Amino acid sequence: MDVESSICQGNEDSGPSESGIKIPDRMLKREQDRLEDVERKKEAKNSQSVTEEKSGFFTATFSSERATIEELLEGCSGATDRALATQTLEKVTTKTQFLQKFLNDSMVFLPQYELRQAQAALQKLQNSLAEKRDEILPKKKFAFRSRAANTPKVDPPAPPVTPKDSGRTKVDGAISPPEQCGFSHFEAQVLTKSGAEIKQQDVLLTHLTNCKVRLLGSPSTIHIKHVQNCEIFSGPVSSSVFVDHCTGSTLSFPCQQLRTHHTTDTQVYLHVTSRAIIEDCQGVRFAPFAWSYLGLDQDFKVSGLDRERNNWNQVDDFNWLALGTQSPNWSVIPETERRTEWDS
Repeated sequence: MDVESSICQGNEDSGPSESGIKIPDRMLKREQDRLEDVERKKEAKNSQSVTEEKSGFFTATFSSERATIEELLEGCSGATDRALATQTLEKVTTKTQFLQKFLNDSMVFLPQYELRQAQAALQKLQNSLAEKRDEILPKKKFAFRSRAANTPKVDPPAPPVTPKDSGRTKVDGAISPPEQCGFSHFEAQVLTKSGAEIKQQDVLLTHLTNCKVRLLGSPSTIHIKHVQNCEIFSGPVSSSVFVDHCTGSTLSFPCQQLRTHHTTDTQVYLHVTSRAIIEDCQGVRFAPFAWSYLGLDQDFKVSGLDRERNNWNQVDDFNWLALGTQSPNWSVIPETERRTEWDS
């Protein structure tokens, strides 16, 4: 028996051969695993490089646009030409909307710390824009419309209250100041804010019972607290919606982020570009955002939200850690049960 025959007989389970000598399968597998590991490390390194490159591009672009906006706002101070100042504010508004969309589109790869910094900087720019707009283009005085007839009368310096406010606990220790955008301590009322009233401000809705709330504009954020048996519909919210102690209600809005706490038996018609979060909740049901009103398309542009990205059924329950098993605290509203009439 020659050497080659001996090798072949001793490697009956071998794989392909080179120069007539067969290589054992275990050696082939070991080499294949090694090559795959090298490839994985290479891909991970490339992915990290791409992420860092994107992050660096975002930081440079965001900083540059932010500086430009701040310079334009500074140029409006003390301006005597009202028409020129108005034109500048329109330019700032457009640039701020671009910056909001740029931030929304970059969320998927930004580190959390950098994301929070950018959100805070953008919020500061939006506040400065609102202040400058009020300074240069002050609102005209107006009379309340008929729907405001039920609004409680206020005798300065007493805080604004309704007849049912007597003896009630103040929100977070104090009644909201008059300049707060939103509604507080109402029962069985239809409450509406227009886009001109909202102007990318934070909106607070608290201690409402059996009310219908319509926000026809693009808020910066919405805080919903201590709400019972209400309908709350809003236009696109450029950042977050926070819900706390909400019961038996129907909510509908587009937003970047939703955080819901201590909420029960509530339906949410949602458009969200990240993932919704619930905690200490029960009986919360979700469906896609479907409410519409005149001016919705423009408000989406103002908010900077991506209309093509909606994670309405991607919900993280912080009280349910069983991976791969549906949380019992939330569910999807069956199509046959979803609301189709919105103005009733």
